[in-house]
Amino acid sequence: MSANQQPILEGRGLSKRFGGHQALNKVDFQLFPGEVLALAGDNGAGKSTLIKCISGAHLPSEGTVFLEGKPIHITSAQEARTHGIETIYQDLALAENLDVGANVFLGREPMTKMFGFLPMLDRKLMRSASAEVLDTLEIHTRLDKPVRELSGGQKQAVAIGRAIYWKARVLIMDEPTAALGVPEQRKVVELIHRLKSQGVSIIFISHNLIDIFAVADRIMVLRRGELAGERNAKDTNGDEIVKLMVGG
Repeated sequence: MSANQQPILEGRGLSKRFGGHQALNKVDFQLFPGEVLALAGDNGAGKSTLIKCISGAHLPSEGTVFLEGKPIHITSAQEARTHGIETIYQDLALAENLDVGANVFLGREPMTKMFGFLPMLDRKLMRSASAEVLDTLEIHTRLDKPVRELSGGQKQAVAIGRAIYWKARVLIMDEPTAALGVPEQRKVVELIHRLKSQGVSIIFISHNLIDIFAVADRIMVLRRGELAGERNAKDTNGDEIVKLMVGG
């Protein structure tokens, strides 16, 4: 990244304690516009704690998050969304019994009036808007299907489409390929490249080094709650990242 380019998102001295356990210790990071920053590290390294401090699921014990150079204090996922920060966790938080449109608008459903006075869900708007956003991601699936009938990759696409519809500028993806087969992993990788080309900044958390190197511009390694190192993806390799992860 250019030395004079301003990060879209930045954390300075982020720490999180749970009782006597220091889960995160004075971690700094920067995320630039249109960049994919990968977080790597073993279980318990602090990856999930860090993204939860960014997304409003946890309040940092210390430190500050900055959006476009201005400090922000995020206390909930809803507040993070108002800043354009969307998080897709492993469970996707989709309602399996509802269709694609209803999931894109889950919790933010548009209403219309029948006979001019009777309020009801505007399902036509939900489906047309969902079709439009999925089309921009080149995802093609039936919008009237319950989400439970979709493949794992299609569900991931619906979760991504929801974030993009609501104007996410920063998208945090927690293990998006973990439960997918190889063809669907490739599709998610393609989606990430497409989002990057649209200017979305992405924090990508994964245990899969192949996927990390397929999408990342930079790789940030956490170990035991601390920053173990940071590398440009094109200037490093899997062996070096593993050594940073395990401390060898």
